[in-house]
Amino acid sequence: MPAGIEFVRPTGLTDQVPYAYAAVVGSGRTVFTAGACPLDAAGATVAVGDVAGQARQVVANLVTTLEAAGAGLSDVVRTTVYVASAQRADLVAAWGVVRAAFGDHDAPSTLLGVTVLGYPDQLVEVEAVAVVPG
Repeated sequence: MPAGIEFVRPTGLTDQVPYAYAAVVGSGRTVFTAGACPLDAAGATVAVGDVAGQARQVVANLVTTLEAAGAGLSDVVRTTVYVASAQRADLVAAWGVVRAAFGDHDAPSTLLGVTVLGYPDQLVEVEAVAVVPG
């Protein structure tokens, strides 16, 4: 875990969740990303109908955005994962891909099933907040 980020896991709450409950950060540069979408370089939605495939593209696009801002996944202090589905299995499929990308860096996250996302055939979107130590 990068210096300056402390993940909070209260003993009074279950430890059976794959993320910290909060993140406390010291000084540094804060990066707020737009929602990373499953678009290729030409702007087309990839992996139409495939939640996990779209999640992989979303993570790749998120990494590209973070790197352009001078950050990485290990600097992320919070994510929000949106899945255009009412099926828990779809949420779990997207979450599995996102979670795997972060490895042991279990930043707090919110996972939401939503009705629709902004691009045609889009099923997954992830936004993040990162703090780069100053």
